[in-house]
Amino acid sequence: MQLQDILYSQGFGTRRVCAGLIQQGWVFVRDASSPDAEYVLCTEATADFEPEGLLLRVQGVDWPFHSKAYVLLHKPAGTECSQKPSTYPSIYTLLPLPLRQRPTKSAVQGVQAVGRLDQDTTGMLLLSDDGQFIHRLSSPKKHVPKVYQVTTKHPVDEAQVSKLLAGVVLDDDPKPVRAANCVIVDSHRLDMTLTEGKYHQVKRMIAAVGNRVEGLHRSRIGCMALPEDLAPGQWRWLDASDLVLLNSNA
Repeated sequence: MQLQDILYSQGFGTRRVCAGLIQQGWVFVRDASSPDAEYVLCTEATADFEPEGLLLRVQGVDWPFHSKAYVLLHKPAGTECSQKPSTYPSIYTLLPLPLRQRPTKSAVQGVQAVGRLDQDTTGMLLLSDDGQFIHRLSSPKKHVPKVYQVTTKHPVDEAQVSKLLAGVVLDDDPKPVRAANCVIVDSHRLDMTLTEGKYHQVKRMIAAVGNRVEGLHRSRIGCMALPEDLAPGQWRWLDASDLVLLNSNA
C-alpha cells in the first residue's frame, strides 16, 4: 500500500495533503514487529509498505496504523455528543484531528459515538468508524448492558429499587421500562444497569419513582469497565482484549 494512501486512510488529510507531508520530510515509519527498529524518514509518497503493524510518526506525533478505529473516551461533564453542538463543546474536540477526519463510506467523516450521553453525564463513551461494531453495541435488540452510577437528590430505598426492577411507565411509552439490575450503594447512590437506551432514560426512570438525578456517570459497557487511570477528557485506543470483552456481549 502506498504511503500516501496509508496516511489518507488514517485521517491525515486528502491524498494530496498526505503526499505533501511525506515529500516535505514530516513522515517517519517503523515496523512494530521489530522492537529494535528505529523510525526511518520516508520522502517518497508512492513508497509501498505493509500497513498492518506499521508505526507512523507524522509531524512529531506517533500514530499506530489501524484499519478500523476503536476508541474509548472518558466523557467529561459539559460536553455534547454531537458533531454540531448547540450549547456546549463537542466531545469530538477532545480527539486528535486524524480521528475526526478518517475517511468513511458514509457522508460523515471520522469516528462516531456508540450511542450518546447527555451533556451533564460523564463516563465511558466508545467511538469507532466501524458501522457493524457501532450497531452491535448500540442496537436495543442486542441488549448490551450499560452500568450507570446514579446520584440522587433524595434518599433511595428498597421500594424505589423494586419499582425500577419491576418496570416504570415513561410518559411517551405505555410499555414499562425495567432496569436489568439496580443496587443501592449508599443513601443517595444507585448502580443501575440498563440494556436499552431511550432518551434521558435514567433520569426519567428515577423521576418515575419519585426521586431526581443529581449526578450520572456511566462506568461500564458490557464486560468492560472504564479504566480508573483514564481521566475525564482523555482517550485511548481499544486493544484486542478490550474488543473481546465488548464483543462478548454483542
